Amino acid sequence: MAIVEITKDNFDEVVNNNDVVVIDFWAEWCGPCKTFAPIFQATSEKYPDVVFGKVNTEEQMELAGHFDIRSIPTLMVVREKVILYAKPGAVPAQSLETLVDKMLKVDMVQVRDEIASAEAQQSSS
Repeated sequence: MAIVEITKDNFDEVVNNNDVVVIDFWAEWCGPCKTFAPIFQATSEKYPDVVFGKVNTEEQMELAGHFDIRSIPTLMVVREKVILYAKPGAVPAQSLETLVDKMLKVDMVQVRDEIASAEAQQSSS
């Protein structure tokens, strides 16, 4: 599957219409981003049911600011509209595949239960 260019205009649509979205926050001038790009591309081809998207932080400053992106590349994984992973730094191909595999195995019922419990605890404080 082709990598999707994610902007503030299509972010909600991409995340809401796909179960798993792996996002690379990057910039043209960033050396590690350029090194990571072919790894991201190759990994995207191994997971046809996962959407891989890129956010150019120079063009999408509002979106990068919303997610408090302070270092690039930053990798984020959103599953069923929940951010499960968000960390700066390029990763080797095997690590990216391992991450995607782990994210696909996460029990989202348990995640949603934990979120609901945390929200209930916070509102009762």
